[in-house]
Amino acid sequence: MGRRATSVGLILGLGAAAEAGALELSLPAGATLTGEVRRAAEAYLVPTDVYSDGQIPAIDAEGFLLQQAWRLDAPGLTSLQLQRPLRRQVVDAGYSIMLDCAARECGGFDFRFNTSILPAPDMFVDLRDYRFLSARKEGAGGVMDYVTVLVSQVSGSGYIQVIRLAQSETATGSLTAEEATPPEETVTTGGMPAAETGPLAERLTQVGHAVLSDLDFETGTVSLGPGPHPSLQALAAFLREDPERRVALVGHTDTVGTLENNTALSRRRAAAVLERLVSEYDIPRRQLAAEGMGYLAPIASNLTEEGREANRRVEAVLLNTE
Repeated sequence: MGRRATSVGLILGLGAAAEAGALELSLPAGATLTGEVRRAAEAYLVPTDVYSDGQIPAIDAEGFLLQQAWRLDAPGLTSLQLQRPLRRQVVDAGYSIMLDCAARECGGFDFRFNTSILPAPDMFVDLRDYRFLSARKEGAGGVMDYVTVLVSQVSGSGYIQVIRLAQSETATGSLTAEEATPPEETVTTGGMPAAETGPLAERLTQVGHAVLSDLDFETGTVSLGPGPHPSLQALAAFLREDPERRVALVGHTDTVGTLENNTALSRRRAAAVLERLVSEYDIPRRQLAAEGMGYLAPIASNLTEEGREANRRVEAVLLNTE
């Protein structure tokens, strides 16, 4: 990785930490555990190919799921440099690679938003600079174990997510107590992660997405207020600078109501923003797309009104850089 670093042991084994067959990965020193999910008898769609024809080909697997996200200071390192040693360790552990792809070839926006990813601030993904791999290994009785690794470089930090699905009743901690680093407090501004602040054009080019935080939708409707909306002015200027730039407008909601209704509402709100950019700012439709995620990608807790308000948003996601 271009520098010598001591390692932190990452154990993604199930059962006792020393259980035979446990997958152990080494991360560079300084890696911080930011989020973790453990579930028994969980179903996980393990991607086996890139996004195509509206879906990601996947294996519908079941077992014990361990999902972890990590962050480390990694200025100057690409997602490939972050992924390479992890890929080598997965292969050395006897796993067979099923899919190994980079941002655009994976499917870019579509792959990222149709893949299981811990929400920000635990995990950030730059749509221009991420890599994903999935692998499997035959265990006892011919049952398959699976692992996926997603890495991304975002504003000088490396983000790593590892998902392990295996056949076991219990799981142990991924780090020994003396090595574990507790998640750091995330600085927020108005309910938004710190990474979301700053000029819109800068966020789009550096992080790949930006919240349009000044939009005013009437409660329960898709009617966008008259404005003015400085975020739309800034986005329009960004798109005019380069006619080849394309962005997806992605609507998000809180968790009040069903997923189906929220997905439809979020898509219609994104479409309303698209129409405003076309009609008021003369942005060509070919530079825009509208999508809706419902409540699947929160950026704050839905247990508080402040968090729910932050989750009700429309984001601009940069689809290309050329």
